[in-house]
Amino acid sequence: MLLLLLLVQLVRCSSAVEVKRPRGVSLSTDHHFYEEVKPFTCLDGSLTIAFDRVNDDYCDCADGSDEPGTAACPNGRFHCTNAGYRPQYIPSSRVNDGICDCCDTTDEYNSGHVCENTCREMGRKAREALQQMVEVAKEGFHLKQILIEEAKKGQEEKQGKLTELQESKQSLEEQVAALKALKEEAEKPEEEAKNIHKKAWEEQKAAERAEREKLQAARAFQELDQNQDGLISAAELQSHPELDIEGDGVVSEVDAQTLLGDLPHVAQLSFQEKVWPLIRDKYLLKASDDIPPAPPLEVPPEEGTESHPEIPEEHKHSDDGEDEEEDEDEDDEEDGDQEEPKIRPPKQAADKTEEEAEPLPPYDEATQALIDVAQKAREKYEDAAKSLRDMEDSIRALEKEISFDFGPQGEFTYLYNQCYELSTNEYVYRLCPFDRVTQKPKNGGSETNLGIWGSWAGPSNDKFSIMKYDHGTGCWQGPNRSTNVKLSCGKETVVISTAEPSRCEYLMELSSPAACQEPRETDVSDHDEL
Repeated sequence: MLLLLLLVQLVRCSSAVEVKRPRGVSLSTDHHFYEEVKPFTCLDGSLTIAFDRVNDDYCDCADGSDEPGTAACPNGRFHCTNAGYRPQYIPSSRVNDGICDCCDTTDEYNSGHVCENTCREMGRKAREALQQMVEVAKEGFHLKQILIEEAKKGQEEKQGKLTELQESKQSLEEQVAALKALKEEAEKPEEEAKNIHKKAWEEQKAAERAEREKLQAARAFQELDQNQDGLISAAELQSHPELDIEGDGVVSEVDAQTLLGDLPHVAQLSFQEKVWPLIRDKYLLKASDDIPPAPPLEVPPEEGTESHPEIPEEHKHSDDGEDEEEDEDEDDEEDGDQEEPKIRPPKQAADKTEEEAEPLPPYDEATQALIDVAQKAREKYEDAAKSLRDMEDSIRALEKEISFDFGPQGEFTYLYNQCYELSTNEYVYRLCPFDRVTQKPKNGGSETNLGIWGSWAGPSNDKFSIMKYDHGTGCWQGPNRSTNVKLSCGKETVVISTAEPSRCEYLMELSSPAACQEPRETDVSDHDEL
């Protein structure tokens, strides 16, 4: 409407007839103050003078109103008629300064400077530009009506879809609840069968561990029983410094007696049950495959008696064997009295880690059948639960979109879920209406958030002319970045410009058909006559 008003004004100005009035006075606003038949009163009311003192090149009024056509008053205003173009005011100090400020040259009437009247040519160009803008406004407004219809139709479709999803959600929730109950029912026998299977496996591993423990204890017994009498004495324990109790590297007789439970010696069964648990984490087994297997456990005589269990036949050595061992010992001495390497027995924690790393053995047919039934129930439940989550996401997205204020008639709806870019010498700016504004360097680097959607921020009479995006990335020792997006009429949706008028506060202009208003011809009563 404003564009058309300006066009009408230009046309009227180009065809008006000049009317006599004091030089520099606007006929449309101030001419009635300047009547030659009576004295002139300064426009600020400070003084009344004879009319012949108006434009006499002497400033009588404090507001400069008595010299509209001269440069006498520093605060005066000279009105350019500019027939054929736009009328305008210039400071009176520019009158007769040798520079043509009015396109009709009226400001240089007494400077001797020759100016060319360019008003008609400027008016013609201005009218052409205004006419083009009017045409853009007309076409943009036509596109806006299409956008409004599409938005209305889309809103109805979205509302219908939302209602349909909300109704379907209840049915799906009931289905999910039923499938969950079936899943839980199928998982109970599955869990019981798996627990039985695991327990059997754990018992088997425990038995194997106990057997290993038994063998290690027997092996340690054979190593500690230096005289092979079938008993472990305190002296024999004292020969192993790693078994010290006080951490001084020495096994005292008191330490040894404590380990033996204050008995003079222990047989193999008592050693395995009482002594071995106390020393197993300290004792270093010999890393040798030549240690004979442990004999089967026999119930020994009562501890502390003089009787001794008979050494099994397989542990007895012939004279030849003893000679061979002596020869081996002599060879060891010749090699530098090297001690036989020793290794620590595996601890219970290590056994546990091995068992945890070792997978369970395959399930039997009956257990596997229960697992398969439960797995199918889980899959059905999970598929239905995923469908419900997807439906809830769709409902939330629709509710969010429907809740947006897309303009008085929804004309800005088409901008939702769209993005527009503007490339400058240094950056690529990206505007995603109703979402965010970003800036990314062209030469590489991370994207900077210039603000997320806040609200419409135009003046009260034009609320939908500015979009506000705030809470962007914080500036160094400054506020969070924010962006105002000014909307202008255009046939296409394009980011026209971007600027940073103040630190961390950005300004963008987005042309859009949705911002166009309907052009209307309006009578203009308040205009200059020429």
